[in-house]
Amino acid sequence: MNPRTLLLSAAGRLRAAGVGSPRTDAELLLAHVLGVSRTGLFLVDSVAPDDVARFESLVDRRADREPLQHILGVAHFAGVDLAVGPGVFIPRPETEVLAAWGIEQVKGVPSPVVVDLCSGSGALALAVAHARPDATVYAVERSPAALEWLRRNASGSPVRVVAADVRDVDLPAPPAHLVLANPPYVPDSVRVPQEVLADPREAVFAGADGLDLIPALAATAARLLRDGGRVGVEHDESHPDEVAEILRGFFHDVRGLPDLAGRPRFTVGTLVR
Repeated sequence: MNPRTLLLSAAGRLRAAGVGSPRTDAELLLAHVLGVSRTGLFLVDSVAPDDVARFESLVDRRADREPLQHILGVAHFAGVDLAVGPGVFIPRPETEVLAAWGIEQVKGVPSPVVVDLCSGSGALALAVAHARPDATVYAVERSPAALEWLRRNASGSPVRVVAADVRDVDLPAPPAHLVLANPPYVPDSVRVPQEVLADPREAVFAGADGLDLIPALAATAARLLRDGGRVGVEHDESHPDEVAEILRGFFHDVRGLPDLAGRPRFTVGTLVR
């Protein structure tokens, strides 16, 4: 079958199902089936019947709003491929802003110590380790299901997995130069896209105002950091003032950072003892 005809039909089905990026998703699914890159699809002249059937099956799953990353089994984040599936939060592209900020903070620091709290799949930890192979990186996660994915992703890397709650984690390391965190932060009453409901609820929602974990996270970060260490936290775009106020209880030079769309999604600060 002609791949362009196949993609046009699939994109139409995904668009009708409410998928936000129908053509892109269709191309990624077909590339996955054929074992080629997305750009490699331009070199494909025809698709065999068995591959058409496999592709249509995957399109059906995506039309049912199963996350694309679950279907592909992988999420791409800051130059790292992460295995993901049911039980672990799918990292979002906007979080790459926090990863890039964190990597910049330890630029020039020899053998930095970095901690990723609420690590989930290990996205932030592995992004830092990929950029700084000399770093000692700890990935802290408490969910047994997420820990399975985290250990799988961290296998063969220098990232050290710590099974612990951010409220009482203790690390066998010198004080950290950097703490990064993408905690749950969505208020319980907020309606989220259907795909987000595939993420573990405890990795998405954080109480009535979405701020349940931030105070404890800030206190832990302050305890783990050395003098002059930096912290960066992702949060809901409606929370920049509240998160800044919480961080000011522990940190100096607290300020916000925008995400790729210009929304206030990150707050950073410096520990001064």
